[in-house]
Amino acid sequence: MKPMRWVLLGLIVMVAFGMSVAGNDYIGAAKCKMCHKVQFTSWEATGHAKAFDQLKGDEAANPDCLKCHATNASAELPGVQCESCHGAGSAYKKMTVMKDHDAAVAAGLLIPTVDTCKSCHTGAPHDQKTIDYAAEIGGVHEHKAK
Repeated sequence: MKPMRWVLLGLIVMVAFGMSVAGNDYIGAAKCKMCHKVQFTSWEATGHAKAFDQLKGDEAANPDCLKCHATNASAELPGVQCESCHGAGSAYKKMTVMKDHDAAVAAGLLIPTVDTCKSCHTGAPHDQKTIDYAAEIGGVHEHKAK
């Protein structure tokens, strides 16, 4: 196979799995709020927004805790912000991209599923058997740019 074909194949695989093609960086919920005010306000009142505050003592520096209590496992992005479920947003944040669902997904936007939720909600004390995952995903998370 010619080298260019390998590059194209690699890019296709990366896009298919929601990976960054050109260094998609985390931008933080405050940037998402600029266009998604309703979703931001709703999120802000949830336990997800306050997830980092639930960590005690050394937990705030523990990578095993940060992977679910901070976006990108970083204390600089505290809480389960938009990009925890939707992927790093620098490549899909532009309005022209967000208005085109397929373009946004190709640029790295992830559409959360029940498995996304369950990647953190696993076992005591994190298991949330009372969560209506379908309502949670569909409720405040409208996947169309506003």
